[in-house]
Amino acid sequence: MPGLSRSTTQPYSRAPIIAAACGFMLVLTSILWSAHNFLAFFSVEGLLIVGGGVIAVAFMSFPAADVRRALDAVAEMFREPKMTHDRLHREMMEVIGWARIIKEKGMRELEARIGTKGFDDPFVKYGLNMVVSQYAPKEIRSMMTTAADACYERDSVPVDVLQAMTSHAPAFGMVGTLVGMVTMLCSLNDNVSSIGSSLAVSFLSTLYGVLSARMIYMPAAAKLRQEVDNRRFRNHLITEGLVLLVSNKTPMYIQDRLNSFLRPEIHDYFNAEAKSADMKKADGELTAIKLDLSMLDVKPAKTAKPRLKAVRL
Repeated sequence: MPGLSRSTTQPYSRAPIIAAACGFMLVLTSILWSAHNFLAFFSVEGLLIVGGGVIAVAFMSFPAADVRRALDAVAEMFREPKMTHDRLHREMMEVIGWARIIKEKGMRELEARIGTKGFDDPFVKYGLNMVVSQYAPKEIRSMMTTAADACYERDSVPVDVLQAMTSHAPAFGMVGTLVGMVTMLCSLNDNVSSIGSSLAVSFLSTLYGVLSARMIYMPAAAKLRQEVDNRRFRNHLITEGLVLLVSNKTPMYIQDRLNSFLRPEIHDYFNAEAKSADMKKADGELTAIKLDLSMLDVKPAKTAKPRLKAVRL
């Protein structure tokens, strides 16, 4: 069973890739039908004004690390989401496994296993450290809730970056339009043949700004917002599970409580896997008892016959 700490690169998702391809194909098809020259809709000047201006303002407005995370989120938009309901169910089962360890072998055994396994997730590591330190349940809930909220605030900054880039892209498209118009007006007296290229830069800048805002930055911001909200939801599930661990609740109670965080169709009420393991363990213990009895080789004791003494009359 995969642990809470393992974070692997998610595979690409087919739905957003197909949607993006269809969207761009519709735009390109309309361009080819309206104009036979495809290169007429390509302008290096417009791309530099819109793309360079948006990225420059982002680095001016936000920390560089958050801007890089926001740009990485544009590529991550085409991958499968990390926080799914199946993953939440697996992590819930791992919390229940910790509860069984505490119930059967005590807190020291859980601490030993945590030390040998290790966790890369700082939130889980922080919570487990308080569990093995045996803090009170209220203290663990308070500190982990604060940590979850702080993590949510930090993860939301790249979303704000992408939303700002969404609003800046059309604005820089208008900047490109104004630059093209000024260039066209300046060249009216000198060379009339350059009016076409100047107008192309002006209108294509607006096109690039609107397209990049609506088909790149806005979908990336929405996808990242969903990921951040799902991560916050998962952190609250882990918080509840660790609080129940310290409260010495039974594994069945923890499972029923954490099931309320998940969809009803993936609830595992009877936990067939754990029950089969318990039955195998019981069968093994019964077989061992039978073997011990057979090795004793107990024989029934012989009863002594009463001896009759002759009585002389």
